[in-house]
Amino acid sequence: QVQLVESGGGSVQPGESLRLSCVASGPPLDYYAVGWFRQAPGKKREEVSCLTMSTGATSYAPSVKGRFTISTNNAKNTVYLQMDSLKPEDTATYYCAADTTVQCNYAMPYWGKGTPVAVSP
Repeated sequence: QVQLVESGGGSVQPGESLRLSCVASGPPLDYYAVGWFRQAPGKKREEVSCLTMSTGATSYAPSVKGRFTISTNNAKNTVYLQMDSLKPEDTATYYCAADTTVQCNYAMPYWGKGTPVAVSP
C-alpha cells in the first residue's frame, strides 16, 4: 500500500515561490499516476497537476499552467510541485494522491494529509 506525505507548504507573499514535496513509501511509483490537488475553505477540491510516472506526461489546471511545474526525482519516490508567481487565489491545502492508472482522478485511492499554502500581502 502506498503512503504519501506532503511537505513544503507555508505562508508567502504574492509573487513568491514554494516547492511542495510528496514522499511516497511502499511499492515503487513507476506505474502510477501522481497528482497534486488543492482545496480552499468552502470550495471543492480541484486537480492542480498530474504526472504519469511511466511516460513522464504532465497536465496542469489552466489556472496554474505556466506558473507551476510537477516533477519527480530519479528514484521516483518523491513528486514535487514547484509553484512560482503565487497568487492569493492559490491559497489552499494541497494534497498529493496516487493511483495505478495513467490519469489522475478524484477517486484515487491513496492520499496524503495535505500541506497548507497561504498567499497574502
